[in-house]
Amino acid sequence: MVVPSEQFLSRANLFMQSIVDWEQQLADLKWQDLAGMAQAGRMAVFSIDMINGFCHKGALSSPRVEGIIPAVVDVFQHAHAAGVREFILAQDAHTPESIEFTQFPPHCQIGTEEAENIPELAGLPFANLYQIIPKNSLNAFQGTALDGWLKKQTELQAVIVVGDCTDLCVYQTAMHLKLYANAYNLPLRVIVPANAVQTYDTPVATAQELGIYAHDGDVMHLFFLHHMSLNGIEVVRAIK
Repeated sequence: MVVPSEQFLSRANLFMQSIVDWEQQLADLKWQDLAGMAQAGRMAVFSIDMINGFCHKGALSSPRVEGIIPAVVDVFQHAHAAGVREFILAQDAHTPESIEFTQFPPHCQIGTEEAENIPELAGLPFANLYQIIPKNSLNAFQGTALDGWLKKQTELQAVIVVGDCTDLCVYQTAMHLKLYANAYNLPLRVIVPANAVQTYDTPVATAQELGIYAHDGDVMHLFFLHHMSLNGIEVVRAIK
């Protein structure tokens, strides 16, 4: 067993402090600066897993994720007001035999209330614009129609990504979009407002008691925001 040295732990603490400092300096983005792209039909909003099973009920529902609902709704409303008409909602819709259930408790199965849109989004007056993308993977582009959709968006200039979880499905989606743009030298802005994404929390003591992996929500949220920024994704505090 490799035991981290004091030097390693000291470096790790310095590194984490640098990420905390980075987060504290995040700036807001203004809707008025995005209006031109929105009005020209060159912007899309991706909502990841904002469904009942992660917000309101079920084994993986989390008060942390539920807490971002107002910010997500705000993004939807302001985006629509700015002229956005592409709303992509990638959502877990697992089959009972999903392999993912060996890693996480059964959740958000096809045809259940857990797999449905949260009412806060479903009730918006422009919900008819939503393109629902059922997914059986953390990566919304695996086994779905999204790759085909993306290849057709030759005029797309910006994508705003909101939802959960910061270090899982949000990360996979934002990185896929950014790496696709990099591969084809496309000037696509991938924007993640930090106030409209979140992840779950499993404290070390709880994990030890249950015999599962610990997952510090604050650390993982912050670390993966930083990692997305490191890869050229625009992480902002909020869009106002």
